[in-house]
Amino acid sequence: MSLMTGDEKHSAAATSTLDVLRVLYERVLDVGPETAGDDHRDRFLLSKGHGPMAYYAVLCSRGFFPEEWLAGWASYDSPLGHHPDRNLVPGVEISSGSLGHGLPLAVGTALGLRAQGIGSRVVVLVGDAELDEGSNHEAIELAAALGLEAITVVVIDNGSSSYAVPGRIERRFAVEGWHAVTVDGRDHEVLEKALSHRELCRPNVVVAVVEEK
Repeated sequence: MSLMTGDEKHSAAATSTLDVLRVLYERVLDVGPETAGDDHRDRFLLSKGHGPMAYYAVLCSRGFFPEEWLAGWASYDSPLGHHPDRNLVPGVEISSGSLGHGLPLAVGTALGLRAQGIGSRVVVLVGDAELDEGSNHEAIELAAALGLEAITVVVIDNGSSSYAVPGRIERRFAVEGWHAVTVDGRDHEVLEKALSHRELCRPNVVVAVVEEK
């Protein structure tokens, strides 16, 4: 078995998420540079924070920061680090990279919005291997028990975890009461339909299956 270097892991994480990110920011999420500070904006949380290159490219294409920033990615004085920093990069909702934190943060965010009477969406992108973290299992159970319909989880399934059995990820969420679907993670039309759907009184999960090349 060959081991990937750090740069290869970052590159693989970026290529596996690009299609989902493009569809979210171009077709689904109600957020942009002009509404980034609006309490009623949709929130996107990148829990799979160790591969932010595609995320940066999409944020840049949507006008959150100038294109000149991309050339300095991961350099000493660049705001675009190996993990996204919410204090440095416009449009980034959470600083991430330590796996297992994004989904619990999404639960807290959705509860905060509910308390304020705000119906905005909270979309969180996680990796399949990240689901091995116990904090995610607790968040999956709690989100369903509380009926947090604001939450949509996107799981990038590239077969890199112990969950690498067809249908297993979808079943894990469905057994807790989530509305769960599995789709082709490269098909933009299918992704748009799945990511736009909101089930009443229960959270949603879209398992995006991505074949790594």
